Amino acid sequence: QVQLVESGGGLVQAGGSLRLSCAASGRTFSTYTMAWFRQAPGKEREFVATISRGGSTAYATSVKGRFTISRDNAKNTVYLQMNSLKPEDTALYYCAADRAGSWVMAMTATTYDYWGQGTQVTVSS
Repeated sequence: QVQLVESGGGLVQAGGSLRLSCAASGRTFSTYTMAWFRQAPGKEREFVATISRGGSTAYATSVKGRFTISRDNAKNTVYLQMNSLKPEDTALYYCAADRAGSWVMAMTATTYDYWGQGTQVTVSS
């Protein structure tokens, strides 16, 4: 069983920055594909960013150039650096882990076995 704990959310003005962290339990974190998803009120959960066990990354079009996903395998932690935040980035942000370390379907929520509880990001205009 893998436990994921997100932190770093909060309230920020448009144009500001936040860094989210996701700490994972387990001894095989380095083999997982990790991702961030988000869900705004009344909307479906959507893909934000993913990072493979080898460090390859992919982003949703809406965040490309503003958000950066990274991982520190020594700390069992994945990060999401969010810059130039917009009100439409307001959502509950979830961390997810895929034990199989797959990449082909890395932007799809059903690929992921484990999810955190979420951390709220609110961007004011």
